[in-house]
Amino acid sequence: MKQKRPRRAAGATPAIPGGLEAVFGVHAVRALLERGETPRELWVQEGAAGSRLAELVETARRGGARVQGRPRDDLDRLAQGASHQGIVAFARPLAFESEAALWFRLEAWPLEAPPLLLVLDGITDVHNFGACLRSADAAGVHGVIVPKDKAAPLNATVRKVACGAAESVPVYQVTNLARAMAKLKALGVWITGTAGEAETLLFDADFTGPTALVMGAEGKGMRRLTREACDGLVKLPMAGSVSSLNVSVATGICLFEAVRQRRG
Repeated sequence: MKQKRPRRAAGATPAIPGGLEAVFGVHAVRALLERGETPRELWVQEGAAGSRLAELVETARRGGARVQGRPRDDLDRLAQGASHQGIVAFARPLAFESEAALWFRLEAWPLEAPPLLLVLDGITDVHNFGACLRSADAAGVHGVIVPKDKAAPLNATVRKVACGAAESVPVYQVTNLARAMAKLKALGVWITGTAGEAETLLFDADFTGPTALVMGAEGKGMRRLTREACDGLVKLPMAGSVSSLNVSVATGICLFEAVRQRRG
């Protein structure tokens, strides 16, 4: 007698294939394919979503991905509240770049193109982290630096919020942030931190040379050693009743001030 396969309990979260990570949404999946990484498996929402995503699905299939049509409930439970837009890819987890890779890149940096780096100190919220990566990509940041401790992981939610930026912007993880900042200064990088009590306005600072912009966690801001390692502090001019902005919003404003200055 043929044995029946055990059913998954109603409402249970579908299992992720072993060793892989779920990547949600059109932009994140497209970024995965554009960087030449074909997911091992691709789930597409049954119904109208299949035709809307046909081109993306065909690209993945040509690369060797196993494509499955799945009911929307399965994708909803897997995404756990994230907007999956009818498509989920299963790919290898992202990994941080090493500290050694950061120094190798900076020591070989061309003189005619000063680096623009973003340092995130204590950003543990994955949504803020993903949004910061998205702003970093849009501003042409050459690398994001995070500490090994008190930092958000590079997980599926970060990839979804970043809309492909998590795959395109190098994220370097350093063991000791204050020590890494000291080495940045030794390599000629000017480090500017952001703090509400700073006396200098963002728009009065000079970001045309080799620059690392430091953003601290919401509420607490930068840690003491991080603040002491900065060459200078700047603040945003706040004209309203609120005292601060969301860190990802502030990051975008600061980075695009650097972009504006560098465009001359």
